[in-house]
Amino acid sequence: MMNKIEVIGLGAGDINQLPLGIYKKLIGTENRIFIRTMSHPVVQALQEEGVLFESFDKEYENEMQFSTVYESIVGRLVEAAKEKQVIYAVPGHPMLAEKTVQLLLKRKDVSVYIAGGQSYLDALFTALRIDPIDGFQFVDGTFFERSQLDYRQPIVFCQVYDRFIASEVKLALLEDLPPDYQVTIVEAAGTESEKLTTLPLEELDRSLEVSNLVSVYVPPAPDSMLNHTFARLKEIIATLRSPEGCPWDRKQTHESLREYAIEEVYELIDAIDEQDDEGIVEELGDVLLQVMLHSQIGEDDGYFTIYDVIKAISDKMIHRHPHVFADTTADTVDQVYKNWDLLKQEEKGEQRKLILDGVPKSLSSLARAYKLQKKAAKVGFDWTDVNDIWAKLNEEIQEVNEAIQVENRDEIEKELGDILFVLANLSRYYKINPEVALNRTNQKFIYRFSYMEQQLREQGEAIDQATLEEMDYYWEQAKRRE
Repeated sequence: MMNKIEVIGLGAGDINQLPLGIYKKLIGTENRIFIRTMSHPVVQALQEEGVLFESFDKEYENEMQFSTVYESIVGRLVEAAKEKQVIYAVPGHPMLAEKTVQLLLKRKDVSVYIAGGQSYLDALFTALRIDPIDGFQFVDGTFFERSQLDYRQPIVFCQVYDRFIASEVKLALLEDLPPDYQVTIVEAAGTESEKLTTLPLEELDRSLEVSNLVSVYVPPAPDSMLNHTFARLKEIIATLRSPEGCPWDRKQTHESLREYAIEEVYELIDAIDEQDDEGIVEELGDVLLQVMLHSQIGEDDGYFTIYDVIKAISDKMIHRHPHVFADTTADTVDQVYKNWDLLKQEEKGEQRKLILDGVPKSLSSLARAYKLQKKAAKVGFDWTDVNDIWAKLNEEIQEVNEAIQVENRDEIEKELGDILFVLANLSRYYKINPEVALNRTNQKFIYRFSYMEQQLREQGEAIDQATLEEMDYYWEQAKRRE
């Protein structure tokens, strides 16, 4: 039979707030009493009445991470319980912000009984004069993710033991809130020593008194401070599409937005090619706007929402990365590609019966040629030697020359198309996207031509009046400047 660990809560305040049943148990027990920390208002009073505590305060000094502290405490409690039933005392209520208790409850080698205790939340709500019915977040200051914080609700950070934790909390909040945002330090809520201090966020770790009874209250933030959040973005787009919103946004359909989607992606590519970080941020925002508008149209029409879009891509990424989210192995990029294609085919099922069915018709002709050849190559329809591709290019050039000689316009068009198709294949062989490569050349041409035009203008000469020699001079100058 497993021995038992009885977990009791010491409440949030002094000895006068300790429940009578808990008091009698502590005074009358012959079992060993472990306590997570001696830093609690009732400890001295209980010691004066003969209660002996074995604390884990040294665990906090010996370990660098709170997670290892909690694991160490639980390990020692379980070992002690093998000999005889023990009592484990924690501040407040055992089921409120007590990681060690949660770890104990997961153990299969010990029986855990929760004896209760008074939570400090009632005193906290009273001190702050907030009603939790409107919602609030209760966050462990020693273990939280910034992404989980919802600034539209009151946030209370507990376990803010020292300035180091306060600094971690402050730095996380400063990612989203201004330095002068007012927060409140709550000390010893519900006791005679209760103290509330409101101060700018940036001063949080400078003004904190080291104590086991400290919480930090962050009041709800106004919408004007939340423009960086997804919820606020969705709300903005919904407002633009509402009857009280913008006439242009209300008028848009999936079809009318198509041209903007293409335009925004190309503008993003330009920003990437120019290594313009600020431009990338702006253009990514414009691409995201297209996603949000299409999703809001879907929601307005009753077909789908942005959350359906997010779920679809999340499900797809998890399914197509079993080497990350499951037990499949993929040690190389080639193996990842192979798994990806197999899983993609599995998802599509009977929707695509032919290999080339999945190549979008709306791609540019060059990009589509590249994609078609990649698809065909995956099933073995490919050149085995790159020299054969070069030979094919020369053959196509000869054929276009022959079509030019006989002035057959239709054949010239076909043969030029064949040349471009072979060039796309050469790009694929050398792992270069021809669309990206051609775009870089276009940008290079724009720069050189514009430089040439500007230099001629500074000389008082219009470009259409300049000689070819003059234009070539400035063209070469532009090349050197690159």
